[in-house]
Amino acid sequence: MLLLGFSSNLQAQDKNEHNLEDRAAEKVDLDHSQLDEHHEEAAHGDEEGEFDPAEMILHHIGDTHGFHVYGEGHDAVSVALPVILWTDNGLVTFMSSAFHHDIEGREVVERNGMRFVNLHEHIFMLEEGATTLELDDEHHPVNASAPVDLSITKNVFTLLMSAVFLCLIFIPVGGKYKKGHAVPSGLASFMEPLVVFVRDEIARPNIGKKYEKYMGFLLTIFFLIWINNLIGLIPFFPFSANLSGNIAFTMTLAAFTLIVVNINGSKHYWSHIFAPPTHWALWPIMIPIEVIGILTKPFALMIRLFANISAGHIIILSLMSLIFVFKNVGVAGISVPFALFISVLELLVAALQAFIFTMLAALFIGQAVEEGH
Repeated sequence: MLLLGFSSNLQAQDKNEHNLEDRAAEKVDLDHSQLDEHHEEAAHGDEEGEFDPAEMILHHIGDTHGFHVYGEGHDAVSVALPVILWTDNGLVTFMSSAFHHDIEGREVVERNGMRFVNLHEHIFMLEEGATTLELDDEHHPVNASAPVDLSITKNVFTLLMSAVFLCLIFIPVGGKYKKGHAVPSGLASFMEPLVVFVRDEIARPNIGKKYEKYMGFLLTIFFLIWINNLIGLIPFFPFSANLSGNIAFTMTLAAFTLIVVNINGSKHYWSHIFAPPTHWALWPIMIPIEVIGILTKPFALMIRLFANISAGHIIILSLMSLIFVFKNVGVAGISVPFALFISVLELLVAALQAFIFTMLAALFIGQAVEEGH
């Protein structure tokens, strides 16, 4: 009996010890899991708060639905622009301030029974019945579609503003010359050397005797590009838009150049393309090359202007980002002077890129209008 009692007590003691060990193990495992969760949350918080230079740079050189003045998030101060959308139910308009500075698709704007969100400066319309935007693994909307966006974005506003500048400059200047003012004065005295430069250094050498017909086009693209390049270097409202670094803008200029070149192409120009001055056996090779050349010329104009202007903005923003990447104000002693140097250099690049685009456009026009000997 004593042995049986001792044995039962020993088993009970072992069982209690095993229970205590299991509870202790469970507690340790729980502590470890909580600690892991805490580290994951902390790491996630650090990732969310970590400065992303690529995101900042792409945001600043891209087009937006408003002008950011200062601040971040809901406390930011910005100048709103009109959002104009064409949907299956007709035209919808509202100001971009309705999104409350949200570009992550969280703020839903309801107009005319339709719901809209702003996802990285792209406007989407939610499907009927949807109240929030849903994204797939690649961050693409799954319950929304993109309406036709006719909004006055920052780049559109800048383009209209630069067009107004050109009108305010050239209409009074042209009026003075129409009235017979032989000696320029005021604004005309500043603009005449620039117009003469485009005429004598770009149009005449590259086009020849027929240059006068194309002076209006060449002057327009020269001053339009130059003014917008300068606007992009001024970092506050109503300027700061990177219009010349927008591929749609440079593509439009290149498309107009393509149209002007080929509409005015002479018989010699077209015969050189479709009847190359080589042996006829080589025509199957030469003709496709010449036809491709018609498109590669404006394509080179488009990419050259887009890449050079975008590169300048990216370099300046990258230098300023170093301060926040290294989280050391001492880096500003290096990055800020270099950024200022690049900014001054960009003043030269602004005029240089306008000159190169206009000169190449004149060269292509001259090749097209040239008569055969």
